[in-house]
Amino acid sequence: MGILAWIIFGLIAGAIAKALHPGNDPGGWIVTIIIGILGSMLGGWIGSMIFGVDVTGFNFSSFLVAIGGSVLLLAIYRMVTKK
Repeated sequence: MGILAWIIFGLIAGAIAKALHPGNDPGGWIVTIIIGILGSMLGGWIGSMIFGVDVTGFNFSSFLVAIGGSVLLLAIYRMVTKK
């Protein structure tokens, strides 16, 4: 899947990850969007390497992988930046 699709997935996945993992983020909504984009790429990589999920386009499994990666990266970000 192209990088543009992952960016779009990341925007949506970042918003859903924020809804699933509410709380104060030490960076605001811009950092949440960036985490969503990077998380969707991370989820796509993990999904294809570990779980064998074929990430080929706009489908439900790709969307779930993107959300999972975003939630994972958001949780890691909060642990690292926790004061």
